[in-house]
Amino acid sequence: MRVLLTGASGFVGRAAIAPLVASGCDLHAVSRRAPADGQGAHWHRADLLKADETRALIAELRPEIVLHLAWCVEHGRFWTDPANLDWIAATMTLARAAAQAGASRFVAAGTCYEYDWPEAGDCNERDTPLAGHTLYDTSKDATRRVLEAFCADRAMSFAWARLFFLYGPGEAQARLVASLARALTREEEAPMSRGLAIRDFIDVRDAGAALSALALSQVTGPVNIGTGKEIGVAELALKLGELSGRPDLVRLGALPDRIGEPPRIVADIGRLRSEVGYSPSTTLESGLRNVLDFWASDVGKS
Repeated sequence: MRVLLTGASGFVGRAAIAPLVASGCDLHAVSRRAPADGQGAHWHRADLLKADETRALIAELRPEIVLHLAWCVEHGRFWTDPANLDWIAATMTLARAAAQAGASRFVAAGTCYEYDWPEAGDCNERDTPLAGHTLYDTSKDATRRVLEAFCADRAMSFAWARLFFLYGPGEAQARLVASLARALTREEEAPMSRGLAIRDFIDVRDAGAALSALALSQVTGPVNIGTGKEIGVAELALKLGELSGRPDLVRLGALPDRIGEPPRIVADIGRLRSEVGYSPSTTLESGLRNVLDFWASDVGKS
């Protein structure tokens, strides 16, 4: 089974490589830059925003399955980045080329921000309404709708992975968990908001394994990639402080709360568990310890 993984050098893409390789598939990873350690995948350099490079790559590889994770994700910018529009077009070019080359399945990544979040209860793929909030999530949902129709017309199996809140080693240092862990391991103050929001945080290794399982399954339609477990942001920050041995450095309320912050975003992972057959296994404590170890290491300090 030949699988093409896009965004393979990105935060979640890197985490999908090991489980895909372990499955025994013939994994081909594509990114703008190839890492020193290929992790058992065949690496290809291509810019998917250039349609000719995309078509040439697909014509050469002729993958049976495409797991498409590439998108614009620069922290703080991606919500309103005009490049979201470029990635809509690039994704359609990729899907069209894959269909013409005989691919049987196309799986792509969406976001939990596509949902119209319920005040109480979890986000469910079948029952929770969708709503546009930013250019990013609106672009993602628009991409899903077009891909769903395109793949159906060509008898190409299609699934859409809605990612919840990822954390883990190698995360952009400005993001919540990384910024707190980095400060704590340097024995610096870790300022943050009051942390009133409730979220569903999933270790990136579990997210990568879930994406691998979804790609290799026959499950179609949207599937939440989360843990199904809620935690307050303040509680998570205090847990990081406790695990680091410096809870005194966590400064709740030192930064203003984000205006319009949704109070609760938690996944219902019934489809992931029962249909895909995958359940996240990393405990929050284990995952947070791993992040602290990363930021305390030479790699994290560099």
